Amino acid sequence: MFSKLALKNVRRSVKDYGVWFLTIVFGVCLFYVFNALESQSVLRYLAQSPRVYIVDSIKNLIGMLSVFVWVVLAFLILYASGFLIRRRKKELGTYLLLGMERWQVARLLLAETVCIGAAALALGLVLGVLAAWGLSGFTARLFAVPMTFFTFSVSIPALVKTALAFAAIFLLVMVYHAFAVSRCKLIDLMQANRVNQTLPQRSLGVSVALFLVGIVLLVIAYAMLLTRGLLRVDALFWVMIGLGSLGTLLFFRSLSGFLLRICQSSKGLWYKNLNMFVLRQFNARINTTYRSMTVICLMLLLALGITASSVGLNNTVEQMTNEMYPRDVQLIFWNEPEDPQPDLAAMLKEGGFDPKTECSAWFSFPVYQGEQSNILTQADYDAIVERWGKKEADAFLEREWLKVAADQADQNASLNYCYFLADYAGDKSAAEEKFEGAVSGLAQLGGFSWSSKLQNWMDLMGTKVLVLFIGLYLGVVFLLAAAAVLALQQLTQAADCAGQYRVLSLLGAPARMRGRAVTAQVFLAFFLPLSLALVHAVVGMTAANAVIAEVGKVDAAASSAVTALLLVVVYGGYFLATCWGSRRILRTSR
Repeated sequence: MFSKLALKNVRRSVKDYGVWFLTIVFGVCLFYVFNALESQSVLRYLAQSPRVYIVDSIKNLIGMLSVFVWVVLAFLILYASGFLIRRRKKELGTYLLLGMERWQVARLLLAETVCIGAAALALGLVLGVLAAWGLSGFTARLFAVPMTFFTFSVSIPALVKTALAFAAIFLLVMVYHAFAVSRCKLIDLMQANRVNQTLPQRSLGVSVALFLVGIVLLVIAYAMLLTRGLLRVDALFWVMIGLGSLGTLLFFRSLSGFLLRICQSSKGLWYKNLNMFVLRQFNARINTTYRSMTVICLMLLLALGITASSVGLNNTVEQMTNEMYPRDVQLIFWNEPEDPQPDLAAMLKEGGFDPKTECSAWFSFPVYQGEQSNILTQADYDAIVERWGKKEADAFLEREWLKVAADQADQNASLNYCYFLADYAGDKSAAEEKFEGAVSGLAQLGGFSWSSKLQNWMDLMGTKVLVLFIGLYLGVVFLLAAAAVLALQQLTQAADCAGQYRVLSLLGAPARMRGRAVTAQVFLAFFLPLSLALVHAVVGMTAANAVIAEVGKVDAAASSAVTALLLVVVYGGYFLATCWGSRRILRTSR
């Protein structure tokens, strides 16, 4: 009987479970994607290098962050469960009134949780597998990983870990439902829709004063951030954070009465459609929700800032690699001063690496030690210009602290060491493997050191992956948390306002007009904190870009595009789902 009733309740209340279901699906998808790192083409590519410890470090850090993410998702799902209990109090009271025991009602809720949770878990895992595959292709192109490493795969350990993590969350939900049912009194359940809330009113003078103080505090915090920079973490840094947070709190606190009076001054706006009703509703609610709106605004700031900074820094790291290591390989060889100048090309060929066949461009040349600086002859400088251009040659001189002279004899210079610069032809990994084998035999002939773009690229790629993945992981988590809390708040308020919308219907307000009023209320709740968060993010990213610009060029377009995409998908999805859910609650409560 319980299973049939549970399935019937799920089918009947499937729309009420919308946000709860959406939160679980998003959470499962996110949790799987970032725990299935072994299926990522870029990480499998890194694992082929001697620097496999980079992959292990990234996996360990993602694993630790997953614990934090699990806690956040558990809170969100429990918070959503509270909305469901509140929404169905009268129904639960009816069950008790008909003679069901409390443990039987708790058992019914348990069965419903299993049904909805299993469906959400299955759908989330399917979307997670597809999203992980898409992310793998995106990172393969982003990090120039050979396409042989890009294959469709499913991570069984990640599937098991995700299933166990959300099974634990569902167990917490069941315990919460049982506790909530055991604590409720029958009279409270039956009269849940009749409970009124006292909403204090604020004077216009106080609201204006709080608004001005909040704006001043925000301007001071912005000025401190732009003048001091983002990296100075001292006592004033925390003062700046405190001023910004307090200014944000006062901004939302002042909206009570202040926004209402501004709109009242515009008669055309105030008396249009149901704007009077919408703004009064929002003005009443902001008295009790300004604290949560402050927290949501700050979470949105973290989501926008972390996401944009991680993408922007990722592109800057790539540019730094190309500037620091313009050539595929660089070899420095030195021997005793009395020894003759070595022929590095012949020595490498003898070791199994023939520059004429393995390189698209190469050049070996001596560097002499003068009285004040190391010397490169004009002829060798011209040869470098011929192969790689004057800009590259001048950058090499600056990087290696070299001076060009007509001839080393003019400076009474002696041989210091020899350089070998080259760009590989064809498969760079295979060419570097041959080069590494050839240079290993030089130790018997003299001292040497070498570095390659591929070698340093693998090191910096680990940094790029770490920055990008963790930035996206945390950014999406904060965005998901902010959107889910907003959605649940608005659905709760829609249920509370059902009686008032019934009165509007009796007074003759058309259904379309009432629907637009609901959308306007949800829009204000979602986009007021987002608007201020965007202002915060613009100032914060200006300071962050100033730091990034010190080491490389900032790719603002890429970071803005990725952040905007996440906003549209996650935040926009919750906004549309909330509008639809709120309209349905008010439509079915007539």
